[in-house]
Amino acid sequence: MKWNTLLAAMATTAGFASAADAAERIPADQAVRNVVLVHGAFADGSGWRGVYDELTGRGYRVTIVQNPLTSLADDVAATKRVLDRQAGPAILVGHSYGGTVITEAGADPKVGGLVYVSALAPDVGESTGAQFKDFPAPPEFIIETQKDGFGFVNLEKFKAGFAHDTTDSDAAFLRDSQVPINMSIFSTNVGQAAWKTKPSWAVVATEDKAIDPTLLRHTAKRIGAEVTELKASHVPFVTHPKAVADVIDRAARSTSR
Repeated sequence: MKWNTLLAAMATTAGFASAADAAERIPADQAVRNVVLVHGAFADGSGWRGVYDELTGRGYRVTIVQNPLTSLADDVAATKRVLDRQAGPAILVGHSYGGTVITEAGADPKVGGLVYVSALAPDVGESTGAQFKDFPAPPEFIIETQKDGFGFVNLEKFKAGFAHDTTDSDAAFLRDSQVPINMSIFSTNVGQAAWKTKPSWAVVATEDKAIDPTLLRHTAKRIGAEVTELKASHVPFVTHPKAVADVIDRAARSTSR
């Protein structure tokens, strides 16, 4: 290939790449430009890094809540504290037990829509734990409650129950950086169900070993969510950050219309 021809081909390829990158970014006039990410039990906000990078690369302002996991009220307060700092409407995203948190906190007027990622979504007067009545957690997921009432995921079963599709090193980091949860949270009823008034989206991890996928599908149907299924463990935001970001992006673009 002649040098001029090669340069032209490279320029054309670069042009296509630039166009693709530009198409991914949100329009300058998009109304919903803020995303708030809420982690679940036994975790902290660091697991959202891949999703954070995807969304900020598209032009979103992303904030990650650090739940204390000491009570539902404390976690809702932590989420509302972050929502108060948003300059405009936001998409509120919750993983696992974080779905309970956004169900309560999502009634905030700054929330334009809800995204549930392998998450629970109780109704008013219902607790997180009550949702497992008809759909028990898979046997791979084992919680060990300590003397002080806080629970950890069993160390030996952690990868199998929580993150079986991650690398051994990533699973070990998640296991060893666990944030214990006050187990009484699972019996605390929610007072509001934001999904009754806010549009919702749900990511169902089809290989989830912490929450039965049947429960995830049942929950998504009950709340009228738009569903995306991913072949993933309980942490699709870690193993499939782009796909999860795509769902959040669609939610933001949809609620901006």
